[in-house]
Amino acid sequence: MAELGFIGLGIMGKPMAGHLLKAGHKLYVYDIVPASVSELQNQGAVACASSKEVAEKVDTVFLIVPDTPDVDAALFGKNGVAEGIKAGSIVVDMSSISPIATKEFAKKLKALGVEMLDAPVSGGQVGAQNATLSIMVGGPTAVFEKIKPYFELMGKNIVLVGGNGDGQTCKVAN
Repeated sequence: MAELGFIGLGIMGKPMAGHLLKAGHKLYVYDIVPASVSELQNQGAVACASSKEVAEKVDTVFLIVPDTPDVDAALFGKNGVAEGIKAGSIVVDMSSISPIATKEFAKKLKALGVEMLDAPVSGGQVGAQNATLSIMVGGPTAVFEKIKPYFELMGKNIVLVGGNGDGQTCKVAN
């Protein structure tokens, strides 16, 4: 079983992270709303004090937060993922954000030796709870293949649609 990070435990993130936990993975979690963490902590997740701390503990970090500025802050803000992540790691952004910003985030992470997938989801809260989300993925094929088993714990219709930013473009078109 893998050690994974998950940032953003709102109505979508909490059930998605829960599926990873139920599958037996060790999960390090963070949310800006501390109360969001307790339910998963009760299921065995390890609470972290920041996105940076999550990134320090794992090689794969998932995040799903509300909008582009939130992803920017989680990745590159004070105590963000970029401050703690190791070269060779993978960031999987499952938020629905700007394709243009996503391409820039991927470039900035690549400069740190980190790969990125953009993997926005469709299916709403019910899809997140039932692990039936559609996941539109942009990024390198080899990274997608490595992460796909985790996607399969959260969704049913999982498609690599192209390079970084293309998952977001597909979501916008959807």
